[in-house]
Amino acid sequence: MKESNNVQEKTAGSFLNNRPEQSGEVIDLLELFWELVKHWKHILLAMLIGAVLAGVYYLVGVKPSYQADASIFITNNESVITVSDLQLSSELTEDYAKIIKSRNVLKQVIKDLDLNLDYRALNRLVSVTNPDNSHIITITVSCGDMELCRDIANSLMNIGLERIYQVIGSSEPTIIDFSEAESVEEITPSLTKYLAMGLILGMVLACGLVCMIYLTDTTIKTEDDLKKYLGIPVLSIVPYYEEKEE
Repeated sequence: MKESNNVQEKTAGSFLNNRPEQSGEVIDLLELFWELVKHWKHILLAMLIGAVLAGVYYLVGVKPSYQADASIFITNNESVITVSDLQLSSELTEDYAKIIKSRNVLKQVIKDLDLNLDYRALNRLVSVTNPDNSHIITITVSCGDMELCRDIANSLMNIGLERIYQVIGSSEPTIIDFSEAESVEEITPSLTKYLAMGLILGMVLACGLVCMIYLTDTTIKTEDDLKKYLGIPVLSIVPYYEEKEE
């Protein structure tokens, strides 16, 4: 009995050591591919479920989002503009952007528009950028209300310009564009994008689950597995016989 047990233990140990998926050194990619093909129905079902869940989330949880922008040009309003004036304007552009998003300016915008926000919340909705290090400052506002986006952008620009004149003391920058209703853009991600994300996520999860089950499965299912993992030749196969009830 002891010898029989030792043989069984050695055989089991040999199987675990020879199983390529267990050692992590060699994985039969072709076999893994056919394993995925074999479960294509489950993968397709997971993709459909992912798309449905993503669509439901989009319809229920995603709110419309809009973006409005206004822009100003930073330069000297004098008739004669020197190179030093342009250099100074370029250096002051970053300072102007910080003034526009300053606490006092944001609080004044909240007061004028009677917004139910604090200045920190408003600050998160506002972006002030200097495209390509030019003399132009763009004020961008993003929120869930189209008209509110436009009003905040225009109010922020007007109050910001007044504050810049008070702090810097130079001539006010020139307004290039006010924010208008026609220029407000909807930036809500499309339903198609969410559906595609759901399909991809469902496919990735399903394929990952199939691969995990395949790589952790140590059972012998066919005579080919005996040859492949244990190196034992198959001499005969006992067919399955089901007794019929009389």
